[in-house]
Amino acid sequence: MSGATLIVADAVLTVDDSRRVVQPGGVLVEDGAIAAVGDPDSLNSSGVEVIEAPGCVVMPGWINTHAHLAMNVFRGLTDDVTLEEFLERLMAAEFQALSPQMVESGVRAALAESIRGGVTSVLDMYFYPQVARDVAAAAGFRLFNGTTFVGDRDPDGTPFDELLARAEEECAQVAAAGGTPWLMPHSAYTLSTDQLVQIADVAARTGARIHTHCAESPGEMALCEAQHGKRPLAVLDDAGLVGPGTVLAHMAQTSAAEIPLLAERGTAVAHCPASNLKLACGIAPIAEMLAGGVLVGLGTDGAASAGSLDLQQSARLAALLAKGVTRDPLQIPAMEAIALGTRHSAQALGRDDLGVLRPGARADLQIIDVGGWSTSPRHDPAAQIIYSATANDVRHVMIDGRFVLRDGVLLTIDAEQARADLEMAAADAREAVSRLV
Repeated sequence: MSGATLIVADAVLTVDDSRRVVQPGGVLVEDGAIAAVGDPDSLNSSGVEVIEAPGCVVMPGWINTHAHLAMNVFRGLTDDVTLEEFLERLMAAEFQALSPQMVESGVRAALAESIRGGVTSVLDMYFYPQVARDVAAAAGFRLFNGTTFVGDRDPDGTPFDELLARAEEECAQVAAAGGTPWLMPHSAYTLSTDQLVQIADVAARTGARIHTHCAESPGEMALCEAQHGKRPLAVLDDAGLVGPGTVLAHMAQTSAAEIPLLAERGTAVAHCPASNLKLACGIAPIAEMLAGGVLVGLGTDGAASAGSLDLQQSARLAALLAKGVTRDPLQIPAMEAIALGTRHSAQALGRDDLGVLRPGARADLQIIDVGGWSTSPRHDPAAQIIYSATANDVRHVMIDGRFVLRDGVLLTIDAEQARADLEMAAADAREAVSRLV
């Protein structure tokens, strides 16, 4: 078994269909995939590198189903405002200051932050997507993205029609190579009905999946009513953008009547509780969504709005908010909160081979130290992860069978250089925002 790795820990959370927990547990990794999971003594360790992780829990890596990675260059510049004021400032600054170099610096630092917090995959909506893909490839990170559409042109000045034609060519190339392309219309309130329909047509021709914002805030609801005479979900549905290949970010303003439509369409929701709370957008009714058969994953949104790219925080907030809003402590138990950010998030991306530790799945996993004061004593490992651990407790991270973090040290990103580059990019972002205030 040359090149194979056996990870031995106090517990393994498989997040499989039965939510199996193996204590103590071992995960055998070979050729980038999970070869076996079980009692360590039952797994073949002959000729295998053995990683002993006492006091630790192994679980799938977090999967972030909604982020704007390079928006971290604006972190701290647009706080304590409404979503509408946030977007007014930020979009203007983005169109003034964004460049491929700024996005490169932002994405690299964002991936460093994500990996350090146990995140192994991100669905990223932002400009200059090829730049982000190149950075992710160099870091060994699993990134999903595509062309983002906001209004009549992008920050480079490329008109919508030209951008759409370029995106269709790219989607066709990705599909021909066996991949799954993505298209990212920003929202129903930043694009016309005709533009939304054109994007849906391209998706239908190329098999592209769709990622967009929807029903994020009361202000968005009012704006869509004024522009289209209907709620944003109805606008997107009428345009042909709501279906089994769609991930809708936020849905904090979802009505009870819209939940059956989401379930019928097979559309996934990316729940971003930290950003929604910080911008006072509301709280997505995920307990009702889950009860109604809606697929719900977890996201962070951009660091400029959420404050961080900490998906463990998203999982904790998802559990706590569901309990508090419904006044039912049984809503979103710890293991299901973990499933939201792993298995369910993978399914939202159309990837059944991610977000789970079972033979044949890709070896995307994290090893979390639960032996500290804040996580002791060790009774229920799922509860430890959700209610007690933090992103700082992540010790090792593996993506596609390759360690990208060992003992808290990034292996595929120069952390100091990434931080220095981020500060330089942030200076340009700060100047752009200051001109607008």
